[in-house]
Amino acid sequence: MNFGGVMMALGAFRFGMANGAYQEFNRSTPHRWSKVNRIGRAPALQYGGPGTEEITISGVIYPAFRGGLRQVDGMRAKASLRAPLMMTDGLGWIWNRWVITNVDEGKSFFLADGAPRKIEFTLKLEAYGGDSTGRLGGLF
Repeated sequence: MNFGGVMMALGAFRFGMANGAYQEFNRSTPHRWSKVNRIGRAPALQYGGPGTEEITISGVIYPAFRGGLRQVDGMRAKASLRAPLMMTDGLGWIWNRWVITNVDEGKSFFLADGAPRKIEFTLKLEAYGGDSTGRLGGLF
């Protein structure tokens, strides 16, 4: 399933060939383990549950080609909403809700008026996590 050239949707923002296409997508899924000291033996590890998943999306924008100069500003605007955003990929998979924790931007190859011909961006996301239904963490 293809959503008209959209690689990923984060809230209302669309990553795709027409704007904000990314070249790298990295996902980290940590798990929390705590050391438990024991007398006369090596410490044991106790599983504390899943950690917060993180996604890093990096890409290059050529404003003269498509999308214009304000694409990273659109990402910052979504971050400033201070709310979790639903994420869906171009294959139709629903990734649940994520928050934008960081937006990095680099500009280069400037025109005479100072407009960049190349914009590199990195967007860092963290999984918002499920909300409890009030019944033992939502297990029942």
